[in-house]
Amino acid sequence: MRIGELDPGSMIVLFTDFGLTGPYVGQVKAVLHHQAPEVRIVDLFADLPPYDPKAAAYLLPAYVEEFPAGAVFLCVVDPGVGGKRAPGVLKAGGRWYVGPDNGLFELILRRQPGESTWWEITWRPQRLSATFHGRDLFAPVAARIANGGEPEGIMRPVEGIRRPDWPDDLAQVVYIDGFGNAVTGIRSAALSPQAEILVAGERLHRAVNFSDVSPGTPFWYENANGLVEIAVNQGKANVVLNLTVGTGVMVASEFMAANL
Repeated sequence: MRIGELDPGSMIVLFTDFGLTGPYVGQVKAVLHHQAPEVRIVDLFADLPPYDPKAAAYLLPAYVEEFPAGAVFLCVVDPGVGGKRAPGVLKAGGRWYVGPDNGLFELILRRQPGESTWWEITWRPQRLSATFHGRDLFAPVAARIANGGEPEGIMRPVEGIRRPDWPDDLAQVVYIDGFGNAVTGIRSAALSPQAEILVAGERLHRAVNFSDVSPGTPFWYENANGLVEIAVNQGKANVVLNLTVGTGVMVASEFMAANL
């Protein structure tokens, strides 16, 4: 595809902690619709754990595979907005990621095949608020790339944005969905199918699906995106087990994976 030529499969995927209420997602989408009117916009997450790029980092790679090469992920979990963190663009695994340099892309870098490239965004709009770079900076950059343009920035070594001290799998709750299910940062593939999870004083066995256990029973399972998820059949795991984002999870020692 030549620069300036729109890919017919082009899309911008929103991955933010802006919330499901209030004006923020709408304001970002207004910019995208104005600057990239032919590009499809997909709402993936607007309710990521607030101010927690590390939790979001373990979710992101689990949800990108269903999107085509060339998709642009607008990723904004940015508690340091207006501070020293750098805004940037990552190209990895044939997809684009626009967002802050705060660890948000660490697991993408580990799990996407091939070479990765990082640009520090040097372009600035005429209007740049101190606290809403998602609208004023990241959205226009995402629109430009989705329209077939190149990042306006300086190519930097990708090693400069790495977080080598972060584990390959994060043994804690990183997201709670509307059903009260608690998603962890552990890939199911890292565990034996017989593994037992220790959380909130409970020892949970694995089930393949909800109907494998009786109503009201807590268990863990591999969710549709390959992550270990804690649930209660016909109940809310976050309420029953008093779980919140950040609650620690342990794997029973006899099933412990080397990287947990």
